[in-house]
Amino acid sequence: MTLQRAGGPIVRRVVLGTQLRRIREAKGISRVDAGYSIRASESKISRLELGRVSFKERDVADLLTLYGVTDERDRSPLLELARQANEPGWWQGFTDVMPGWFQPYLGLEEAAILIRTYELQFIPGLLQTKDYARAVMAGARQVDGADAVERRVQARISRQAILDRPDPPRAWAIIDEAALWRSVAGPAVMQGQLEHLIALNANPNITIQVIPFNVGPHPAEGGAFSILRFGEPDIADVVYLEHLTGSVYLDKPDDVTRYTLAMDNLALKSTTPDDTVKVIKKIASYHAA
Repeated sequence: MTLQRAGGPIVRRVVLGTQLRRIREAKGISRVDAGYSIRASESKISRLELGRVSFKERDVADLLTLYGVTDERDRSPLLELARQANEPGWWQGFTDVMPGWFQPYLGLEEAAILIRTYELQFIPGLLQTKDYARAVMAGARQVDGADAVERRVQARISRQAILDRPDPPRAWAIIDEAALWRSVAGPAVMQGQLEHLIALNANPNITIQVIPFNVGPHPAEGGAFSILRFGEPDIADVVYLEHLTGSVYLDKPDDVTRYTLAMDNLALKSTTPDDTVKVIKKIASYHAA
């Protein structure tokens, strides 16, 4: 049995859960019996196999014994993966200012090899400057003090470190033209943000497109969403949807296919990368006026 090293603690949980499910099903053992062996419910086994909850190394060891995986050469990689899955992510330092429903996304984003995003209200978080992010967060959470806002800004900028890794993911953002025109801050901040987008667009791993006002109705009018793809064969693409008080993660094939087709349709109706620069420069001149 061989395992590839997954990219982050949350993804490692998904990989480990998938491996355990496959072994259990191959042995013909029910989730009820598996749960009984570790003093847990059938639903707990289901959550473990989906990577929705953390693993106790002892529980993994007991499950492997129940499944007949007794050779140390087969057990060791899975137990090591369980240890890695419990390592804290960098975002653990920001849990005081970050909603719990968003933290799984950060783990998935960190492990993704392709991040496709459609945004219609603001510049996508991965592409924001610090000043722009500060203006957005200060406006969205007016009850928070300046310290909390700065902590959220720091967390957002920390996210962007994945773009500077030796093995960065490919980031592909489609931005509604309205987000470029929306003045979330003063002219200097908007100028800096738009210039930042132009610079990022020159990065071979980053593609930025703008969907113009004149496109009219399109399949993604329901709102912003992201699609994440991973290098691990055991992990399906994930669609991430966010609303005011929570988020939704979709990984069923029919859902992913529908959103992927919508994203593809947006890409066809949006500017080419070269035209993107022209559009951004035009809007930047307006903000500077």
